[in-house]
Amino acid sequence: MTIETDNRAIVWFDIDNTLYSASSQISHAMGVKIHDYFVNELGLSHEEASKLHHSYYTQYGLALAGLVRHHHVDPLDFDRKCDQSLPLEDMIHPKPSLRKLFEDIDRSKVRVWALTNAYRPHAERVLRILNLQDQIDGVIFCDYEARELISKPEAVYYIKAMEKAGITDPSKCYFVDDNKRNVEAALKLGWKKSVHFCERGMEHVEGGKVIQINSKAQDGGQKIAVISELEELREIWPEVFKQT
Repeated sequence: MTIETDNRAIVWFDIDNTLYSASSQISHAMGVKIHDYFVNELGLSHEEASKLHHSYYTQYGLALAGLVRHHHVDPLDFDRKCDQSLPLEDMIHPKPSLRKLFEDIDRSKVRVWALTNAYRPHAERVLRILNLQDQIDGVIFCDYEARELISKPEAVYYIKAMEKAGITDPSKCYFVDDNKRNVEAALKLGWKKSVHFCERGMEHVEGGKVIQINSKAQDGGQKIAVISELEELREIWPEVFKQT
């Protein structure tokens, strides 16, 4: 369902590993949960589970998409045993400076939405824990109940997000995400004010593999804006924030 068209631009925030630091170790904990799911539900060895987990993540952008497509896994069962079982309340906490950043966004000029590959309960839970739930106008999430799972970096995911938010001009889309592939996909669609949030030197887990976070400013001849703190958005997108 598309909401009534609003002429304001939209600032899209990724949630996981963007609104909180990779130092929280949530990606590590989630990686373990997903690995165990491959082992326990599919009856795989640890080695087989690791290979398949990484393969599905690389191919589909979401391990669950591969599980559903090739093994007919119930996405809601996966959600209960993985996403919802994480002790998030012990891992992340409200950050006053982050809330202030959101409060300083000029809502007369822009709307603020979340754009995540997580399912809605996880997204809402994280926003609630971070005390940001009242700062977000809408959440675009990977719908685990849909016949086909669609997620970043698939182009159709961004297009549907724009439709749901009632925006037609991609140049009015601001976007920040910790996954470089997601940022590159947005840029290709005309989201020219997309930013890569990159906590260089830290480690996180992607597709079950521990990866050292890094970023190259140049990719395929296209310059990508890179930040290591969300506060830097004030400098990169000055027009988005209230003028003091």
